[in-house]
Amino acid sequence: MKSPFFKKHFILTRVALLVASDIDALCACKILQSLFHCDQVQYTLVPVTGWQDLGTAFLEHKEQIKLLIKQDDDLGVPSYDDIFRDEDDEEGGDSGNESDEGSEPSGKRRRFDEVIERQRAKREWEARRREILFDYEQYEYHGTSAAMIVFELAWVLTKDTKDMLWWAVIGLTDQWVHDKITHMKYVTDIATMQRHVSRHNHRNEDEENSLSIDCMRISFEYDLRLSLYQHWSLYESICNSSYTSCNFKLWTLNGQKKLQEFLADMGLPLKQVRQKFHSMDMSIKENLREVIEESSNKYGMKDIRIQTFGVHFGYKNRFLANDMVHACAALLESAEKDDGDNFINALDSLSRSNLDRLHSGIDLAKRKLIAVQQTVASCICTNLILSQGPFLYCYLMEGTPDVKLFSKPMALTLLCKYLLRAFVHSTRNKRCKLLPLIMAAPRDVEKGTVIVVGIPPESETSDKKNFFGRAFEKAAESTSSRTLHDHFDTSIIELKTEDRSKFLDALITLLS
Repeated sequence: MKSPFFKKHFILTRVALLVASDIDALCACKILQSLFHCDQVQYTLVPVTGWQDLGTAFLEHKEQIKLLIKQDDDLGVPSYDDIFRDEDDEEGGDSGNESDEGSEPSGKRRRFDEVIERQRAKREWEARRREILFDYEQYEYHGTSAAMIVFELAWVLTKDTKDMLWWAVIGLTDQWVHDKITHMKYVTDIATMQRHVSRHNHRNEDEENSLSIDCMRISFEYDLRLSLYQHWSLYESICNSSYTSCNFKLWTLNGQKKLQEFLADMGLPLKQVRQKFHSMDMSIKENLREVIEESSNKYGMKDIRIQTFGVHFGYKNRFLANDMVHACAALLESAEKDDGDNFINALDSLSRSNLDRLHSGIDLAKRKLIAVQQTVASCICTNLILSQGPFLYCYLMEGTPDVKLFSKPMALTLLCKYLLRAFVHSTRNKRCKLLPLIMAAPRDVEKGTVIVVGIPPESETSDKKNFFGRAFEKAAESTSSRTLHDHFDTSIIELKTEDRSKFLDALITLLS
């Protein structure tokens, strides 16, 4: 970081670091903080939960803000010339000789033709601009993890560390856990991260402290798609993981029976699977993954194992990347404290020096996953998912257990994706299996608002593009519904409770 650009824009000034409320952003923030500490750069950390916060932060810190943009080829971002037009280009060259103006009619005619031509070109450019912006803004989708991009910067500057690499891994895993990217994109980015992990492990092989009590070891693994199973009991993890719960249909008696058969097929005693994972017999844990994979194939769960990364802190503490994502997300949206404290707690949980915070996040994440599973079971069993024509719709009533938890955007989105997956596994209606889902839950009872989220249809070949952002804007505009489009994720909005019916009617008309 010794370039003139960096010295001018960072080292000699105080930097404003604006951080969104999601796990990938927190990980990118941690990497940038480490880079700033390396070069003793002063910075102001500003959490922003939406566009209003971003606008306020910009006005307060605009002297400190420098915009760095990395062009991501996957995103298809329009070029500058396609979207912006310089004033000089619009006005053109009207610098003709005034004496010619009065004496030569042919000169006037020529200049008139030039004006007409410029106006025609401008109209064509504006039409093309509208077309480009419509195509770009029509769908919402995610590109490369921000944490990965910032880590690549650290690597180019030869300032990358194992901690930074682990944060980049968590940022990528956040995209996978919250279903933001395609499987192919995830596998491609995992391969990139695997090369960095191999490089760091090889670099540290001969270091004296590689086996010290406070060492850090990152490893690439094919691990189980079971949430928090190493910090829970195997039974509870299977029951509360989306992949296994939906495949077994655990909200039915037949599903519970099938789970018992599955455990019997693996030859695992109930006493063992119901106790904490770390208390299970070593003889069972040694080949547990292979045993589970073999039995899962018999029950149609061929993707029970997934490429991921694990980390060891010292001798005792081991975590998977998705454990970190669940724990950090639970802390970030905890109902126990205000948003400011939640942001700091979530950020702290990413540091290996603050494992107590991480363990408290894991406990919160367990309660959150149980609440999600119970709500999904309740919605399926009571037929709360309604077909509204072009989409499915589900509304959580005030008084529903854990409804306060689902007033948060990440928690409601996780529930929405889990619920749609469960519905697709349980319904016999082939048409409904191809529909997107809109879900609403009370946001603020005193203000009379609900939070609404829309997700695309459940499909293994889905490109993860979400069209609900534009649809929500159009529906709100056509009905004069009182909405707040403040989230960076445009498929999440807040809506006045009394406007919900006309808003939905407009959506049905718009998408039919």
